[in-house]
Amino acid sequence: MTIQEFQLKLFSVAESSGFTDVEMYYEKKEVFGCQVYKGEIDQYEIAEDGGVSFRGIINGKMGYAYSEKIDDASIPFLLDNAKENTQIMYDEHNEEIFSGSSHYEQGNFFSRSLNEVTIPEKIQFIKDVERELLAQDPRIVASEYCGIRTETVSRNLLNNKGLSLTDQMNFLYVIVEAIVKDGEETKTSFEFKVTKDFQRLNAKEIAKKAADEALSQLRSRNITSKEYPILLRNDAAANLLATYSTNFSAENTQAGISFLKDKLGKQIAGQKITIVDDPFLEDGLASRTFDSEGVATKKLTLVESGVLQSLLHNQKTAKKDQTETTGHAHKDSYKSVVKVGPSNLYLEPSTTPFEAVLASMDEGILITKLQGLHSGANTVSGDFSLAANGFYVKDGKVQYPVNQMTIAGNFYQLLKNVEEIGSDLTFPLSPVGSPSVLVKSLAVTVE
Repeated sequence: MTIQEFQLKLFSVAESSGFTDVEMYYEKKEVFGCQVYKGEIDQYEIAEDGGVSFRGIINGKMGYAYSEKIDDASIPFLLDNAKENTQIMYDEHNEEIFSGSSHYEQGNFFSRSLNEVTIPEKIQFIKDVERELLAQDPRIVASEYCGIRTETVSRNLLNNKGLSLTDQMNFLYVIVEAIVKDGEETKTSFEFKVTKDFQRLNAKEIAKKAADEALSQLRSRNITSKEYPILLRNDAAANLLATYSTNFSAENTQAGISFLKDKLGKQIAGQKITIVDDPFLEDGLASRTFDSEGVATKKLTLVESGVLQSLLHNQKTAKKDQTETTGHAHKDSYKSVVKVGPSNLYLEPSTTPFEAVLASMDEGILITKLQGLHSGANTVSGDFSLAANGFYVKDGKVQYPVNQMTIAGNFYQLLKNVEEIGSDLTFPLSPVGSPSVLVKSLAVTVE
C-alpha cells in the first residue's frame, strides 16, 4: 500500500467514524553511520525508521495516535487510539487542524550530490581522517571516537482541509576525538564538521584542527580565582545559548517557567544582541518550509538590539496569547505530539573576526568548552555554575591553558554584559548557533 492510498483510506474511515477535521503526518528517516578504530571499522549502522501519526477532532476534542506500519490493520488501530486519547487530554484551548497558509517560500535543503556519495567513499574518508590525526604528532595516542554519519529525512503532512505539503533534507557530519598524552598529562578534544558538500571535506584539515585543539591544552596552569572578562568561543557560546533557548517558547512563558514571561517589548539584553530564527538556512539542521501544523515558516527576529520582539508560537500558544502563530509548531518525530520548537535559532554575528575580538582583551579567559550544562544551569533563574576548559589571555594573546575551572554567573545578566560579538557563527551539531561572545566579567574558580 502506498502512502497516498493509505491516506485516502484513513481519511475516509475516520470521517465515517465521526471524526471531523483529520490530519496525517508521515516521516521517513534514512541513516548511515560508521566509526573506525586503528584503521578498522569499529561500529557500522544502516537504518531506516519511519511511520505515520494521526490527529483528528471528534466530539470537539483532538485525539492523537501513531503507527510504524502503513497497512490496512493500522487504520482502526490509529482511530481507536485517537478516540481513547481524547478522554485523557484536556485543555481549555483546543488544538485545531490548519487549513493552510496563503504562501509558502521555496527552500532547497536536499543535496542530490550528497545522496549519491557511496558508502565505500564515506568509510574511506573517515579512515583517512583517523590516519591523518595519528600522523600529526607522536603525542596523539588514539582517537576514542572517529565517525561519519549521514541522515536523510522526508516529511509529508496532509489533511482533509486540502493541505498537502512535503519536504526533504539531508546532511553529513564528521566527529573526531583526539587523545594526547605527554608524560602523566592526558587531554582530549572534539572536532566536528557538518556539510551537504562531501567533495569539500578535507581529511587532513579536520584532523589537524582536532590535533591542535588537544595539543594546545597540554601544560595547563592554575590562575588566581576571581572575576575575569570572558571570551566564550563560538561553540561554547552556542551550547550555552542552546541551554537557555527554551525560554523563547511561549509554552514555557505560559507555564510560568521562563524568565521571558511578560517581557515582550522590554530590554532583556545589551544593544549588541540580536537573536533570530531562520528556517531557510541552506546548511541548517532544522531548516523547513512548513512547521508541524502545516503553517508556512518565515524568518523571525526574537530579540533586536536587546529588546524582546517575539516568542515562538504554535497555533495553540498563539490562541492563548491572542496573537498569531509564528510557524514554530514542532514534533520531535512522528511519535510525538505537537509542541513548540525553533528551527535554526542563533545570535546574529558581527563583521568582527574572532582574532580581533581576542586582541581587544587586556586580560581574561578564553572559554573553549563547557561541561555540566544540564545539571549546572537553571533555565528559570538563569544562574549557572559550569566546569570549563580554556586559556588565560594577556595583552590580546593566548598565554597558556588553564587547569579545569568553574565559571559562574547569570545568563540573563550575561546578555546585558556582552561587549563584543565575533563574525564566526557556528552550529555545533545543533539547531542553535552563535558566534564568539566577549562578556564583561564572570566569576572564575580554579581548584
